[in-house]
Amino acid sequence: MKKEIHIFFTALMFFTRIPCPKWVNHDPDYLRKSSKYFPLVGILVGGIGALIFYGCSFFFSKEISLLLSMFGTIYTTGAFHEDGFADVCDGFGGGWTKDKILLIMKDSRLGTYGTIGIILLLAIKFSALREISTIDIPLVLISGHSLSRFIATTLIYTHPYVREADDSKAKPAAKSMSASMLLISGFFGIIPLILFFNPLVFLTLIPMYISKLFLAAKFKKWIGGQTGDCAGAVQQLSEVIFYLSIVVLWKYI
Repeated sequence: MKKEIHIFFTALMFFTRIPCPKWVNHDPDYLRKSSKYFPLVGILVGGIGALIFYGCSFFFSKEISLLLSMFGTIYTTGAFHEDGFADVCDGFGGGWTKDKILLIMKDSRLGTYGTIGIILLLAIKFSALREISTIDIPLVLISGHSLSRFIATTLIYTHPYVREADDSKAKPAAKSMSASMLLISGFFGIIPLILFFNPLVFLTLIPMYISKLFLAAKFKKWIGGQTGDCAGAVQQLSEVIFYLSIVVLWKYI
């Protein structure tokens, strides 16, 4: 149990800015195993966003509360996954060979594709959440953050890590994942959906996984696998797909 707590705190330290005990470090073995708690971290991040939205809704409009909530979750993660999404947009938008794509994604500078991509992503995320009833938004935020992180771990499970010469701290977390780790990830990713008390909400898994298959096919074709940025892009896209799916379910089903 103590080891699992250490692994969880390793995930929390790596994927967020939330303070952790001083005895937690970037141990490569713990970092590799920490991916199974990626959705649990998502529950915490989504919970922070939900609390911010709920508290702000007493003083501000729905729109302002949503923007503050989005700011809160981005600050909590240090824009970790948004950065990965932008890097993928730049890499696959401007690169035509594996080496060039990987080189562009590793560049810390933000390019045209990344700028346009992240602006549109955040705009769609905000617009979709705005369409959801105020009372449902907190649970939707928690579920979106947890479930999208589970979808991201399926990419780590199905596709090999391709930066063999990479010395990035992200490498152990994105390099491999066992079936048992994936099951744990799935448990924490899906469990918030039970709180909806509506089995139709599980249908959101279909378009979310399709979005993962779409990106994974591109990753496989152009670079032969995935990187940490690729997992971040899958997380961000599937999170938006979840919100859009909830809009469709609540309005038309």
